[in-house]
Amino acid sequence: MAEAADFQSTSRSPARRWLRRTASAIVSVPLLAGLLYVPSAPPASAAEKAAESRTVDVSLDTFTPSTPVEGDTLTISGTVTNEGKETVNGAQVDLRVGSRMSSRGEIDAVAKRAGFAPANDGAALGGPYSIKIPKLAAGLSKDFSIAVPVEKLGLDEDGVYQLGVSLSGRTGSAPYAQVLGIERTFLPWQPEATEKKTPVTYLWPLISSTHLSAETGSDDQQTPVFEDDDLAAELAPGGRLERLVSLGAELPVTWVVDPDLLATVDAMTGNYQVKDGNERVPGKNQAVAKQWLNALDKAVQGSKVIALPYADPDLASLAHRGKDVSGSLSHLQSATEVAESTVETILHVKPSVDFAWPVDGAVDPSIVDVATSAGADKVIARSDSVRDELPYTPTAARPIGGGTTAVVADASLSTAFQGDMTGAGDSTLAVQQFLAHTLAVTQQQPGKLRSIVIAPQRMPTTAQAHAMATAVRALSAQRWTQPSDLIEAAAAKPDDRATTKVPAARKYPAQLRKQELTVQAFQDMKTTQDTLDNFKVILTMASRVVTPFGNAINRDMSTSWRGRGAPAKAYRASVQQHLLDLTTEVQLIEKSDLTLSGRSATIPVTVQNQLLQDVEHLVLRLTSTKPTRLKLNGGNAVAELPVKIAGGHSQSVKFTASANANGPVPMTAQLYTEDGKPYGKPMNFTVKVSEITPTVMLVIAGGFLLLALAGIRMYTHRKRTAAREADAEAQSGTGARTEPETSGGAARGADPEQPSDPTPDTGAQSTDPSGQGEKVDR
Repeated sequence: MAEAADFQSTSRSPARRWLRRTASAIVSVPLLAGLLYVPSAPPASAAEKAAESRTVDVSLDTFTPSTPVEGDTLTISGTVTNEGKETVNGAQVDLRVGSRMSSRGEIDAVAKRAGFAPANDGAALGGPYSIKIPKLAAGLSKDFSIAVPVEKLGLDEDGVYQLGVSLSGRTGSAPYAQVLGIERTFLPWQPEATEKKTPVTYLWPLISSTHLSAETGSDDQQTPVFEDDDLAAELAPGGRLERLVSLGAELPVTWVVDPDLLATVDAMTGNYQVKDGNERVPGKNQAVAKQWLNALDKAVQGSKVIALPYADPDLASLAHRGKDVSGSLSHLQSATEVAESTVETILHVKPSVDFAWPVDGAVDPSIVDVATSAGADKVIARSDSVRDELPYTPTAARPIGGGTTAVVADASLSTAFQGDMTGAGDSTLAVQQFLAHTLAVTQQQPGKLRSIVIAPQRMPTTAQAHAMATAVRALSAQRWTQPSDLIEAAAAKPDDRATTKVPAARKYPAQLRKQELTVQAFQDMKTTQDTLDNFKVILTMASRVVTPFGNAINRDMSTSWRGRGAPAKAYRASVQQHLLDLTTEVQLIEKSDLTLSGRSATIPVTVQNQLLQDVEHLVLRLTSTKPTRLKLNGGNAVAELPVKIAGGHSQSVKFTASANANGPVPMTAQLYTEDGKPYGKPMNFTVKVSEITPTVMLVIAGGFLLLALAGIRMYTHRKRTAAREADAEAQSGTGARTEPETSGGAARGADPEQPSDPTPDTGAQSTDPSGQGEKVDR
């Protein structure tokens, strides 16, 4: 076989290719003949052979170079592990060159194939390219490495070839040589550049889950408060986000950024606090945050940056669950508006905000409508959602109506690294399959230039990011692809045969629908927004509240909550509760019952403002439930007074009351905003009226009048008596004396004074009404 391989690599002309195939067939005849005379090998079914060929696990950990050219030496290393219960004797590791792949579908089929298939896996190279392992005990592993010049592989035409590494040997139950394990991979063979290269756009996402809360410190700087400090691990050297920036800086990629992540990291560069139970502790990762932002700033210069709406809202959830809840779509609008300024301020580049990216690129008409409602006119979809019934991969961009362009990412390439890439064997296979697909795309229509887009998972792990970077780096030779960006890909001329129809809602994947935010989630957001709208109108520095809570409501809609219903609900509840706590900083102070003494008085109601800013545009309304007994402010049942209170102060608002009758009067005090919406809870108290009524005043006045008349009569009577006595004395002094009358008698013509008459009371009695009372007894 080694000689045959040497012969096959002598020339690439059509005549010599025919000679190579003929020589290869002649050389293989004795090998095939030898296989017909193996006396110890009993016949076996296809299922038995497949089971036998999975006794040993073969892992391919390295494959270098990934895209070899003539003159290169291909090195494949890995590990074989005996997963059976018997020892394998006389084992041998071989490299097998299979057939050239004719389509992308065949590549996928070979990747899924299990067990050894002699007709497809090809013959072993043998000779110096085989590795002997005398004994491999059950459960043990053995490393191997095979280095072979590419000219020995017999690659006669450009294209994708199947390569397999197999282990054959004998066991106690099967004492004949057979393949006990095999692993397949792919070799893209394009040693010279194609005439037309496929433009490839690779999206490089910088997205994380929510870490920043709605809370801020009570200081002037509004120190941010984090739900946790887990983001620091992603930003630190070796962390997920640090690796994405470090790797992406060296690659021709289009950055797709969540502005909320940038704002969160930017908040970490200064003083910040972290929730620790019911306490807050100072954050300590400022240096890590600064280092990451500086590295990202340098990495994106000169590259295209796509800004998603702030906090990466879940467009499908909005379309399927949220659009029927009033105000939900307005959050998407605000999230889009703040995205551009956030990225430009922090990264000093002007991003594009024209793209919407639904989860996994799955779309239906309602998702497209929502995605474009905030101004985006391009939707990043995926080919397993927008399907093309074509024998080749069409250009990504295509119009879907209403001035909207769907940029359809290739599903196979976009999902190539979604699995567990922590093992070297898994990542190596993923990279080679990815490269094989890119070459197959170019070879599908060699004379027809097409542009493809790759939209990977939103939050790749560190291992996935490394595998992605390895694959993109392997295309740097540009032998069959050339780098492009998303702006160029969206502007490419559409393929006339590509579909422009958006799939119906019934075709939206059920698994994705199960992960969406609930209707209740959007109702919770509406409640929070309504509370915020009612609160902000009374604030003199509304931005101190509107900005952090508006961003928090955007985070409530984040795509990162998919499949995490309980944490999402807890976050929404914490946002709403903190906002309610702030609103209660402006409140009515509870009153005890009051007693009014007098016909009129004032009723004070105290409003407290514990915020750090002034509040205004408030009205305090006091209502008397019994206006016939107690009236307010000039004879009304309801009285209103404006309220304006400085931060950290209280104000006593006084209402004038007039009493008409005795008894208790229930009162209600309620704050309202100037547009008539209730603010806070009402306060109820009772006013007890002990005022003297007009009827009683008339009775008292009548009594005073009778007393006055009696006094006048007594005064007149005594004055007359005194006059008569004076006349009598005068007469007795000038005329004959007369005998006094006997006891009990009276002088003629005189009214004798009765010894029992009281002493005259001439004290004046005021009949004026009492003065206005000001005293209010609590």
